[in-house]
Amino acid sequence: MASANNGSVGKWEVVKKGKKHTSAGGKNQPDKKTGGRKALSESNLSRIDPSAPIKTTETIYEGFEKMGKKQNKEQVPPAPEPQQKKQKDAKQQAKKPSSPSSSPKPTRYRSLEDAMRSLDVSELKQQLEKSQSLFPENPSVWVKDLAGYLNFKLPAPDSDPTLSTYAHDYPYCLAGKELRAIIKNLLSKNSETLQDFFDHCLLTMLLEQDKQTSDSLHGYRICIQAILQDKPKIATLNLADHLELLRSNQNRPVKCLTIMWALGQAGFYNLSHGLRVWLGIMLPVLGVKSLSSYAIAYLERLLMLHSNLTEGFGIMGPKELFPLLDFAYMPKNALSTSLQEQLRRLYPRLKVLAFGAKPESSLHTYFPSFLSRATPNCPEPMKRELLSSLTECLSVDAHSLGVWRQLYTKYLTQSSLLLSHLLKCWNTLPLKLRKSLQETIQSFRVTNEQLGDCEAVQECNVVCSGIQMKMRRWGFPWSRLLMAMLVFAVGFVAHDVRSHGSFSASTTSHYLQSSGVTDVSLQAWAKVITYSQHGFSWLEENMPYYYSMAVERVGPVMEDGWEKTKMAAAFIATHTSELVEWLKENTPRLIEWINTNTPEGVVQFLEYVKELLLFLHENYILPALHYILQGLQHAWQAFQDSCNGEVSLLCIQNHMVSFTNSTWIYLQDTTASIRDWAQDLLSRA
Repeated sequence: MASANNGSVGKWEVVKKGKKHTSAGGKNQPDKKTGGRKALSESNLSRIDPSAPIKTTETIYEGFEKMGKKQNKEQVPPAPEPQQKKQKDAKQQAKKPSSPSSSPKPTRYRSLEDAMRSLDVSELKQQLEKSQSLFPENPSVWVKDLAGYLNFKLPAPDSDPTLSTYAHDYPYCLAGKELRAIIKNLLSKNSETLQDFFDHCLLTMLLEQDKQTSDSLHGYRICIQAILQDKPKIATLNLADHLELLRSNQNRPVKCLTIMWALGQAGFYNLSHGLRVWLGIMLPVLGVKSLSSYAIAYLERLLMLHSNLTEGFGIMGPKELFPLLDFAYMPKNALSTSLQEQLRRLYPRLKVLAFGAKPESSLHTYFPSFLSRATPNCPEPMKRELLSSLTECLSVDAHSLGVWRQLYTKYLTQSSLLLSHLLKCWNTLPLKLRKSLQETIQSFRVTNEQLGDCEAVQECNVVCSGIQMKMRRWGFPWSRLLMAMLVFAVGFVAHDVRSHGSFSASTTSHYLQSSGVTDVSLQAWAKVITYSQHGFSWLEENMPYYYSMAVERVGPVMEDGWEKTKMAAAFIATHTSELVEWLKENTPRLIEWINTNTPEGVVQFLEYVKELLLFLHENYILPALHYILQGLQHAWQAFQDSCNGEVSLLCIQNHMVSFTNSTWIYLQDTTASIRDWAQDLLSRA
């Protein structure tokens, strides 16, 4: 920059006559004193001859050169032709060694990686130092010169405005540590006007794209990514203005994608700002064919990079969730089938973001919109999703039942569909929901009687009756049965001991002695006591000796092993850090590639397996469980009938006494038979 300025100064010294030179110099003097001057590239563009052709790689240096030419033409007085030629030759000779813009245009590299490797960071430092010395009180000039310099020095192919085939932080990831430090240092000095610098980079990119042969925009992209990496909030400060800019260029997809790419960089460093950008910029244009693909791809990459969704809680609500639900599941909308499938895969995570950190207090606000969409004619995938979401609302948020009671008459058909779903999956519903539904179903029955006998009311009555029948049925009380058996066993032994005066005189003791259980138990207990005493005495005698020996011999080895383990851990951590970074960077891309390139047949096969499992579950497993439950219920009904229809404590006691007597008689008979059989065998032997 200074060199360019010096070159122009050399041209001023050629003119030695006339007063215009002095007057022109007087006009330029106040500009030098003003601290709020524009960037070099902006302050000189207004002085360029508008009739001259626009060079696609014009920089701030060429702006100086043109300014010098125009001022010389204005100030040089008319002279004979030979004298003018001499002056022209002298100016050309003075221009060649001093002006950097007279050097040829930088070579266009085959890739941005090659351009980055050839970038001279020391030259960049010199140019920035000159810019800072010329404009010490205007840091905005410094950063704009930085962007212009980088963009001029990085001529490489730039065909895709979204850079969708590269990593999310490309091209900034190609910058070395030294270049990043320079950029961050310069941005920190210009922190108050970063919003203006961001807009400058974005608008300059859009202006470059108006040219028929536009230059690459890597320099501006690098500056945008550097800004949003530290200050992602900048992208969300003027979303309304950026949306208006996007809509004004809606017929120019390349410009729209450039705007979406620039604003979307904030989301890769902060999920909440990324969601705000997506909801404020990309959701309004989701139906535009040329922009929908990138909008959904960006959302997928955003949710893939941020596995912890808690950062995005509080951004989405019902107004944002239900348009996405319609886009994902409603047929014949603006999205293609493949984009709808892609959005359906993302919808569960979007639903988690919308429900927020406390779904138990927010789901009732989503219930009305879910219920209004759950019509019998809606597509089957959407119907399953709506019924699942409605069930979740009822299970998690208790206020949803009150909302449903208020909306029951308005959405009678939808309520009938939801009631049928609840009846179908009754056994899988949470116990809390099954208990709380009792009052709601009863209120529906009362409302149905008031509404009359239309078809929808009759369907609701039938389903409500089925649910009430499910509520009245009890499951088999296994826990109560086990507890009763335990109480029975303890009571039997206690009654036996009490009736005979002592345990040794009881029938239980005689039975244990006659069967040999008592003798075996006493022998086993005696052996346990003996071996325990021997073991404790051995430990008391030998434990100190063996402990000291172990400390003496194993201690140094363990310490040495611990030191080597720490060294190995440090070595592994040092040499695997690059691998870990590489995995963090490429794993999302690998997952994205797998999702993109997975054959349709594999997905179809998984769908077939899912349908097979559902078929087995519905046609075999559930009927088998139903038959088992029916058998248990019949057994329980028979038990109730044996108690004359009312299960009481006296009836259970009588059954237990009868069962105990029959069991005891059976055991005595079995024991006598086994004893006779054993004696018969011994007598034969």
